[in-house]
Amino acid sequence: MRSADASKVFEALSSAVRLETFRLLVRHEPTGLVAGEIATALGVTPANLSFHLKTLTHAGLVAVTSEGRFQRYRALLPAVQALVAFLTDECCQGHPEQCVDALASVSCRPAKTARPRVAAK
Repeated sequence: MRSADASKVFEALSSAVRLETFRLLVRHEPTGLVAGEIATALGVTPANLSFHLKTLTHAGLVAVTSEGRFQRYRALLPAVQALVAFLTDECCQGHPEQCVDALASVSCRPAKTARPRVAAK
């Protein structure tokens, strides 16, 4: 991943609505959710959500497939893995084998905090 690509991902996730949308889609992997389910879960209007989903899609964080008249969205987890690799590839001055313990603490684990509802802006 290049710095410009990483920056694009961070820009996409800099909105509370987009961040919570992405986290919701991660929780619903591998099946994803249709747009209406996302809007209901987050308490945002469909028009507002559409804008945010488009941004996440353009950043390469979300994939969309048509199912009749519905659009199903899925989180693209390899994009996040690439971002983490980009952020940590120079760990310990380019010798990541020296900081295995630090990187091992970064793992998939359930959040211990309640999921906030995102209000429409």
